Amino acid sequence: MADHSRPVTGYPANNPYPNPYTATAFTHAAPHPPPNRPPPTPRAIFLRRLIAILLAIFVIAGIITLITWLALRPRLPQFRVDSLSLSNLSLSPNSSLLTANWDLRFTVHNPNHKITIYYDALAASLYYKGESISDTTVSPFMLGTRDETALRATFAAVDRYVDGWVVEGIRWEKTVRGSVSFNVRMAGWVRFKAGAWRGRRRFLRVYCGELPVGVSGKGGTLVGGPRRCVVGL
Repeated sequence: MADHSRPVTGYPANNPYPNPYTATAFTHAAPHPPPNRPPPTPRAIFLRRLIAILLAIFVIAGIITLITWLALRPRLPQFRVDSLSLSNLSLSPNSSLLTANWDLRFTVHNPNHKITIYYDALAASLYYKGESISDTTVSPFMLGTRDETALRATFAAVDRYVDGWVVEGIRWEKTVRGSVSFNVRMAGWVRFKAGAWRGRRRFLRVYCGELPVGVSGKGGTLVGGPRRCVVGL
């Protein structure tokens, strides 16, 4: 007779296979396949290739220009004030009116060995400290390699209305120091050219500061000799 109190030995019975999934187990429908995109038209292909070619041309041209610029190593022109004379100075005692004439002589030098510099008209302004007193224009000119030229700019103010501190400042410098300091600023477009290579136009700025004019009576001249100007692009 079998003894049912003894433990059963041996391998456990295998679990049965799970029930297969039914259609109701999926609550979301399968995604639709992506739509077939039409192939690009010949016109679109042509435009893409044209844009790629133009971009390549611009990049190559920029690289060539940069290499040429670095090889030539263009240097900035040099400006020097040779003289500045003052005449017909009149300061209104009871108002902010100024009358005077200035005659500026300056030299421009091209230090480059291979580059010619072309200058458009230069706009020139004469200042007393930060106050603009008179404006003029210097005609266009050209400087060959290692060349220089002497130029002239004349300024005039006839009953020019200025701030009161300008008249008082000029009067004080004339009386106490015996000289009055003026500033000249010039600006204009220039182009560098070497043989077939022509650089793009650049905006040139020139600052000639602290130009002391010894004043006696109604006129005077620059004291201390020629002065170099600061030049930048």
